[in-house]
Amino acid sequence: MRHHIIPLLFLLFASVNVSADVLVLVHGYLSGAQTWDENGITHALDSQWQRGGVLVNGPYGVRKLQPAVASDNTYYIVDLPSEAPLMLQASHLEAMLAYVHERHPDEPLVLAAHSAGGIVARIALVHNKVADPKALITIAAPHVGTPKAMQALDASRVASIPFASFFGGAPVNTLKRSRGLYIDLLPPTHGNLLGWLNGQPHPDIDYVSIIRGSDTHNSGDELVPGYSQDMNNVISLRGKSETQYTPTGHQLEYRDAAILMSVLDRLTMD
Repeated sequence: MRHHIIPLLFLLFASVNVSADVLVLVHGYLSGAQTWDENGITHALDSQWQRGGVLVNGPYGVRKLQPAVASDNTYYIVDLPSEAPLMLQASHLEAMLAYVHERHPDEPLVLAAHSAGGIVARIALVHNKVADPKALITIAAPHVGTPKAMQALDASRVASIPFASFFGGAPVNTLKRSRGLYIDLLPPTHGNLLGWLNGQPHPDIDYVSIIRGSDTHNSGDELVPGYSQDMNNVISLRGKSETQYTPTGHQLEYRDAAILMSVLDRLTMD
């Protein structure tokens, strides 16, 4: 009898082990990979996840900066051309995700993205360029656009006030370089990016919308309305996204680490 119990116990404990995941952090507009470090979010992640490095994509393909020894539950930070149109950013992200999958072929992928990075991540998902996706977590992302995009477009046409600041504190020369991105962030309509993207089939994975504000009646921030930060307002994702609220401004903050870790803990237990 004892000979049968030992293998049974082994199978029992093996069945409850949490499978390893890989996490990719995607920054937003006028930002870079460093934003996750500057706001202390990676410091919090380091308690349970192993840093895999910063990924950049260039003429010679994807390369990894800050190399580290990858192990179970590894996270990577991508560095994207944040002023570029979102389709171009998505092509960079897709190359980086392929790089990650080559090194973690058996591990489900979780994407956590801030602001416009959330749209970039969704483009990669609907392009079916994400191997074995498990979840998308977005923070203050403009899923159904933002009125600020039109204001920024209008401001970018004004050449006589070079020191003025508009969208997120961006000077006029930055606004001019970002015109394609602002067009991509206009509210969805026939023929524009969000009109197309929000009608596309999305993979059957977990979706989590982290929304700025205290509740459904008092949500949003200085750049993106609360309803736009909720993926349930995307036509193809209605009723499919969990929502969490954080009473803070648009930019990433250290308090985002706690809610992100809580969501990741639940996801990695699945």
